[in-house]
Amino acid sequence: MTTKIKTASPSPSTSMHWPRASLWLCVALLAVSTANAGPREQAKRMHDRLVGTPPTSACLQQLEDQISTGSPTDAFNAALDAIDPSPNDNTDACQDPSFYNVTLKNMVTPWTNEAQTAYAPLNDYTATVIGLVRDDADFRSLLYADVLYTGDNQPNYSNTSNAHYETLEDSGANLFTSLTAQTQSAVTGLPSQATAGIMTSRAAAKAFFVDGTNRAMLRFTMLNHLCTDMEQIKDPTRSTDRIRQDVSRSPGGDSRIYLNACSGCHAGMDPLAQAYAYYNYSNEDEQLVYTPNSVQDKYLINASNFKWGYATPNDHWDNYWREGSNTFLGWDAGLSGSGIGAKSMGQELAHTQAYARCQVQKVFKNVCLRPPVNAGDSAAFATILNDFTSSYNYNLKHVFAATAVHCMGQ
Repeated sequence: MTTKIKTASPSPSTSMHWPRASLWLCVALLAVSTANAGPREQAKRMHDRLVGTPPTSACLQQLEDQISTGSPTDAFNAALDAIDPSPNDNTDACQDPSFYNVTLKNMVTPWTNEAQTAYAPLNDYTATVIGLVRDDADFRSLLYADVLYTGDNQPNYSNTSNAHYETLEDSGANLFTSLTAQTQSAVTGLPSQATAGIMTSRAAAKAFFVDGTNRAMLRFTMLNHLCTDMEQIKDPTRSTDRIRQDVSRSPGGDSRIYLNACSGCHAGMDPLAQAYAYYNYSNEDEQLVYTPNSVQDKYLINASNFKWGYATPNDHWDNYWREGSNTFLGWDAGLSGSGIGAKSMGQELAHTQAYARCQVQKVFKNVCLRPPVNAGDSAAFATILNDFTSSYNYNLKHVFAATAVHCMGQ
């Protein structure tokens, strides 16, 4: 005979919620443990957050020795040592390339597709971001430079296939040593004036120029690189003179929907997205298509929706969001706010305060595993952002290092 012992069901106050006293005790113990983290614990946490793998004993000792001096500069240099394998430096015990192969790759990959998934293969967009970080480049150039990073492997780069990058990744290549900077125009044949950093990469074209109306490229560029989606910057006070013909002025027969919802986005979006008027992605050929001085048909579709709307004649763009509520994005006063083509429009976006803030925001969350949550975090974030735009010269690798120093004790 089996005797069953009946236990009382826990009350919601004990099973669903921590007692307040226990919660505060936990917080207090956590604060003490992080405040008392010694140089060795800090060194390990720094390496784990940046590289994503446990450090070797030699690497851990090297980082601990640097942090133990108590010098912020030494701690910063320790973070840089953890990031860069430096294979030709016999004095550097930290040789794990996983910051580039794993940490950066996983952070960047969601930017390259509409599903925003990290479960996608290496491609020219991802490789170019990784290369620019490795080479201490001005990270603003990501949206307008004539640059593309390729690997030292076969098959060679192809305008119609991602096999070059998939083979590179499948081979387990060290991305710190395997990527080479090239001019995008030389590799792809795209005219230099038509290159716009990652926006004209094959991966971005496949994701955001395919089908549709090319508005997706602007939306996802702003979402991924200014941390701002269209709903956040709706401004119905802007002129509607550049809204295309395909946008109905009475969706569902109700003009109020257009006036209160649609126009607020399209008034600013359409004159900016005009910069992409000569670009498309061909599903048939599986490649980016550029037709200079010839507007893609997608810009002229559904003209009967509102025949008095704007018919795109060229790739001249204007930024209507430089005035009104969206001045908070921090547009560069040194730029005119208008131009020709994707390259100059990419510069308009990359030179905003929002772009710089977005990069620091993404790195902070990636390294600290949280957004800024308290006064200390906010102060550190402000300092790192200021340094990124001034003393770091938009070097994103330094943002990773500075953020890792801030979070190494917590």
